[in-house]
Amino acid sequence: MATHTLSILKPSVNNLTTRIFVRAAGLDFDEVDVWGKKSTPEFLAKDPADLTPLLEEAGLPKGALWESCAIMQYLCNKHGLDRFYPTDPGERAMVDSAMFYLVGTLYPLVTRATYPALGFPQYAGEVGTSDADDAMKVKAQQDAAAALAGPLDVYRAWFLDGRQFIGGDHPSIADIRFAASLEFLRAIDYDLPAWAEEYMASMEAALGEAYTEPATDVRGYIDYVKSQALQQA
Repeated sequence: MATHTLSILKPSVNNLTTRIFVRAAGLDFDEVDVWGKKSTPEFLAKDPADLTPLLEEAGLPKGALWESCAIMQYLCNKHGLDRFYPTDPGERAMVDSAMFYLVGTLYPLVTRATYPALGFPQYAGEVGTSDADDAMKVKAQQDAAAALAGPLDVYRAWFLDGRQFIGGDHPSIADIRFAASLEFLRAIDYDLPAWAEEYMASMEAALGEAYTEPATDVRGYIDYVKSQALQQA
């Protein structure tokens, strides 16, 4: 049995984040696809939040941990993976800030812009789950897509200023989280700026198959969704 067990959903970029990381870090892990198997009493007993990715490991206080950023931080701390999560307080703060900004500001816009196209359920309280008419829901999706430009440019102007990666010369866990999230923008054919396209290509080149192999699942799902939409048009 592997040291780490990772329960995942292959079409998800949140899951893609940790799938890339464990491969790039060379960790010993088993991967369990729980598509269609979540929300069961057995799953909820170890993951009451009903979220993936889910890391199971004997060293954890409750045996399990969810949230992609927390999983990567924990594994870096446990295994001394300084190349992904620097120990210098200032450098680590930049990595943390880039991840928290993504989770709190950028990714909510990504979900509003892409989840309707991907067929994923949206969060309670969003326009997409309200009684608004279809025209208002489409407008909300378009407004979210338009709003992405601002937060995206923060990464260019601040986190990547003078650097190839947020982590400097080598991808950090913040880079993995950021690049994985950008993959979903293909679902709406979002016109990424040239710097972002170059950045994603650099990430894949730097991490090789550790990035490409799991990213293929997300890309394949996006292609499938697009093909279904074309058939229904």
